[in-house]
Amino acid sequence: MSQSDIDKAMKTATTLTFWTWVPDISKEVDVFRQKYPAIKVNVVNPGQGTPAYTKLRTALKAGKGAPDLAQIEYQYIPTFSITKSLVDLRPYGADALKSTFVDWAWGQVTGANGEVWGYPQDTGPMGMLYRADIFAQYGVGVPKTWDEFAAAAQKLHAANPSVYLTNLADNEAGVWHGLQWQVGAKPYTVNGTKVGLDVNDEASKKLASFWGSLNQRGLISADPDFTDGWYQGLEKGKYATWLTAAWGPVFLSGSAKSTAGKWRAAPLPQWSAGANASGNWGGSTTAVVQGTKNPIAAAKFAEFLNTDPTTTKMFNTEQSFFPATKALLADPSFIGQQASFYSGQTVNKVFADISDSVDTSFQWPPFLDESVNDWTDTVGKALGDRTDLSAAAGQWQSRLATYAKAQGFQVQG
Repeated sequence: MSQSDIDKAMKTATTLTFWTWVPDISKEVDVFRQKYPAIKVNVVNPGQGTPAYTKLRTALKAGKGAPDLAQIEYQYIPTFSITKSLVDLRPYGADALKSTFVDWAWGQVTGANGEVWGYPQDTGPMGMLYRADIFAQYGVGVPKTWDEFAAAAQKLHAANPSVYLTNLADNEAGVWHGLQWQVGAKPYTVNGTKVGLDVNDEASKKLASFWGSLNQRGLISADPDFTDGWYQGLEKGKYATWLTAAWGPVFLSGSAKSTAGKWRAAPLPQWSAGANASGNWGGSTTAVVQGTKNPIAAAKFAEFLNTDPTTTKMFNTEQSFFPATKALLADPSFIGQQASFYSGQTVNKVFADISDSVDTSFQWPPFLDESVNDWTDTVGKALGDRTDLSAAAGQWQSRLATYAKAQGFQVQG
């Protein structure tokens, strides 16, 4: 793709359709249009999560109605790339932008043969928000290892049975995947139609054993998250920590306003003292959809949206997204912000440091919906019922392997 081809495309009157659930993203689009006034962008909100992906699959299958670009979460990139539904952005200059983004986020959009399936937009490296007042009241130190976490859970619940050190939601496969990521599990390895599938590998067994013990002893709760009961639990001090992602601090400050000043942020506890590892929960990309009649304009819009210093900073200041670009993660005006809800702590700095510790090699399967459903019916159910989590993880593996083979995948593992 020559620069003259790109210049011509960006000066040609064009209308792009962009499916995204980002609120008020028209503000970022306006910045793009100031530079490229010939390109009009129609922003369409298709819904979020499964409904949005279902609409996209339906349009692609029908051969009509699909957008030029779509917001796609990291974990769903393989679901759409395996069906050849996304445009490889390398011919449009994507390779040259690799160093713009944190390494692990770039790994999330990179295919087995080096394809670039989208530009990272935001991320969710995982840390721990904790109630400093509850810790102080019961003499609990901030746990730096999971062994310390388990001891703290026992001490706290013995002192006050109505308070749990944390809640591990029985409906949230995203957190479990993030914890698998941190422990070093490799539940999925994908190469074309060959899928290495071991959601119950040795590292995952370690995870299931740890949380299963805490759960069956009644030392943690397993309330479904983002429900009325869960919100009330945050407000009333039922949970002394929230294992969450980098978008969590802003979310919490809006959802549990009465607890202002009581929370602090820290990295996740580590599996061995002195280690520095985390996983990711959340975040998305801007991808160009196969079949677009304007691939150059679409690719350059996706690039601009996620690399321009103005728009990338706006995603943080306007939508409270946690950055994917190295420049913003190192920007003193970002990492130096003192969060009043957290008594002036530089929470962005905490999570920016955590972002450096996320493993770059974690992969997702091309059938994530099924994996999430099977997790909910096995591991999630065991959390809610306080039954054997290790056995449930084995059931998850068995169910998912059966499904994958039925869909024609060569399952290894």
